[in-house]
Amino acid sequence: MKKVLVGVISILFLSVSLGWAQSTLKLLTWKGYAPKELVEKFEKQTGIKVEVTYSNNEEMIAKLRATRGGGFDLIQPSQDRIASVQAKYHIYQPLDYSKIKTENIIPSMLEAVKKNTLVQGKSYAVPFCWGTSGLIVNKKFAPEASDYTDLLNPKYKGRISYRLKRPTLIGLAFALGYNPFELYSNPQEYAKMMEKIGEKLIASKSLVKNYWTNGDALLELLRSKEVFVAMGWDGGGWKLHKENPDIDFVAPKSGALGWIDTFALPAKAKNVDAAYKWINFMLEPENAAYFTNKEGYFTASKGVEKFLLPEIKDNLTRSFSSADIDNIKWYPPVPAQIEAIEAKILDKVKAAR
Repeated sequence: MKKVLVGVISILFLSVSLGWAQSTLKLLTWKGYAPKELVEKFEKQTGIKVEVTYSNNEEMIAKLRATRGGGFDLIQPSQDRIASVQAKYHIYQPLDYSKIKTENIIPSMLEAVKKNTLVQGKSYAVPFCWGTSGLIVNKKFAPEASDYTDLLNPKYKGRISYRLKRPTLIGLAFALGYNPFELYSNPQEYAKMMEKIGEKLIASKSLVKNYWTNGDALLELLRSKEVFVAMGWDGGGWKLHKENPDIDFVAPKSGALGWIDTFALPAKAKNVDAAYKWINFMLEPENAAYFTNKEGYFTASKGVEKFLLPEIKDNLTRSFSSADIDNIKWYPPVPAQIEAIEAKILDKVKAAR
């Protein structure tokens, strides 16, 4: 009888242990992407404990490479850091989109992420949050500035600023009628296009107040009215708008340039069911709005607007129509050969007099 009792206790203990293991979600994410209040709400609703580890793109990849895709149930890499890594190291598993409430996701963002994380016919991520770069404009002095080509406009001579970085090259390419992302697969044509972009930047150097190198310096140039038209991030434009209503972020006509951070499943994730529950939970409009209100990043959740704080909602609706959102150019993975071409052009522009 004692042996039977011991056996029953052992089975119960094992069941409890396994149950506890199955009720824990190990999340590897960016700081701020798992607010304490939402973690507690999820744990209360589901009974699943969430263990959060904070990281960044490089560390996420390094951790999964070291374990061949183990150690975590869900991670949040940027969408342009998935396909090339998966093709080389096989550290992710494809998503089962039937387990995701895709009706809660902005369709254009979901399709962009599916396309940009496609490896051998399977996609590996779903969008979570996003941001853009475009124009920051003092509308009192440059009311007609509406696209990246205004960074080359003689009308604003001495009042223009941008970074000598690849987003400037990409933005101008789109504004001048090219599709640089489609040319990634044709380095020879990409180089020809970039040579033309470089020539335009060199010809317009006398129009530029300076090439900004950090966000704080850019904001100060706009605050002081030394610059009227600049290329910058949406958050910086909205911050300045709060200080001075004349200044605002403008989504360029040819499309703002956008980044998306995602949800992806590691290859050896143990608690996949919990991972899908967290994805769906975080993309529910009310929960997504809580994240946006607290952290300032907009999410891919559809229908989130009615839960946003008035000031934050105003930023979104003032700068982006639904057409502007659908027109955002989301960064795909960058081939090494393309980066080398861009670096050569940027060096040439810097050296030109």
